[in-house]
Amino acid sequence: MERRPSRKTFRPRLDEMVSSIRNNIITGNLEPGQYLSSEKQLAEQYGLSVQSVRKGLELLVGEGLIVKIPKVGSQVVDPAEKGAVTIRFGYTSTIPDDADIHSLIALFHREHPTIRVQAVPLGEIGHDQFKSYLDLGMLDVMTMNYDSFCQFRENGCLDDLDGFARKEELYPFLNDAFTQDGTLRVQPFVFSPMILCYNRSHFAQKGLQEPNSGWSWQRLFECAESLRIPNERLGFHCYFSTSNRASVLLMQRGHAFERGEDGRIRLEGTRMMDALRYSRDIYEHIPSLPNSLMDWDAPKMEMFRQGKLSIVMTSYFVLNHLRDAELDYDIAPVPHFGEALTVLLMIGLAVHRHSKHKEAAHKLVEFMTSAKTQLFIRQQTCSLPARITAAEWSGPEATAINRPSRFSLFREIIPSYRLFTDLNIGEGEYRKLFYELQLYWAGLLDEETFRSRVEAIAPAAVPVS
Repeated sequence: MERRPSRKTFRPRLDEMVSSIRNNIITGNLEPGQYLSSEKQLAEQYGLSVQSVRKGLELLVGEGLIVKIPKVGSQVVDPAEKGAVTIRFGYTSTIPDDADIHSLIALFHREHPTIRVQAVPLGEIGHDQFKSYLDLGMLDVMTMNYDSFCQFRENGCLDDLDGFARKEELYPFLNDAFTQDGTLRVQPFVFSPMILCYNRSHFAQKGLQEPNSGWSWQRLFECAESLRIPNERLGFHCYFSTSNRASVLLMQRGHAFERGEDGRIRLEGTRMMDALRYSRDIYEHIPSLPNSLMDWDAPKMEMFRQGKLSIVMTSYFVLNHLRDAELDYDIAPVPHFGEALTVLLMIGLAVHRHSKHKEAAHKLVEFMTSAKTQLFIRQQTCSLPARITAAEWSGPEATAINRPSRFSLFREIIPSYRLFTDLNIGEGEYRKLFYELQLYWAGLLDEETFRSRVEAIAPAAVPVS
């Protein structure tokens, strides 16, 4: 039977057709010069009348994405012929989940049809590769987390990044973190503190009180043991295989690394050495997961979805793996030893100072941090936008997302936010220390050898604060 369009439902299908064609053009799946399917084929594909298809195509003509050639068809326009520019936007692997970046790019193009954004997935790259991309002119705009910002700072490369005017509408602590010598080098975009995430039904089954801001680590371990079911689920798992998770324990128990007269880290007899020793002891009490799961959030969160884990330490970013889950879960502050501290994670947007299309690049950053776009992130994801009014927005949810009931927890714990550099250590130093720390945790280095190797690490070339 022929699929006939309905007056009540043709609008969503028309929007779907227009959005699909627009996205395929923006992402390069439909290249300049290519022809779209015929109006009749599009009508059959989307369940529309030919007349409705023509209306949709006229919208794309108006956006400068296609041109209709009589008796031939609809052809994708070469942006250069319309005076458009193409900017390359590099993003790390988590950004599609963290901010629904492809939808944002499509929205940007609707407002700025003469600027074509080419999305370039970067994976997890270090400073040297990042820098080479810039030197070769391969990127105009890029996402940059605080670790990468520190790498640029310590390598004296911040001048490769264009400056921004400080936006008072964004959280001040984000602006401050990305500012060096009075210049904002990275525009804040999204952020998250490290938090606990737990399965509420598991606590109810065992008659246990849910985590709260007064929890100590000892209390967490006791509850985890009560929640554990042999061969069925783990009560708590947090292999501190990422520096962010390790930083929580170190700053809570050790506060900051001490330095010798030569500027190198000093561990012997310090509070930080006690913290490092304590972190190693934790490994003897937390059940292990297979090596293939230790470093990846996605598999661990899938285990959490399936009820194989009761409590995990994670971030708002990773909660995006749960936004369509049928799971009764919530969040809480991380445990502490008396002083509540947690690590702040943040992602910003940087513009290459020597970009040939710097004005267009800044327009993209301005759009991404605008009130409308930041609110989109808040309403469509579990991530926290950098704009204060967007992050703290409350109202009827337009999208069915499984958010924790304590989603606004981040506001309550802002005073507890710390950066890993508050440990009095540089990014390069921390990477080297963390390698030694993993060997120490695994029992492959005794304490004396570990201490001597860490104390031999060369200090950061520039001050860490």
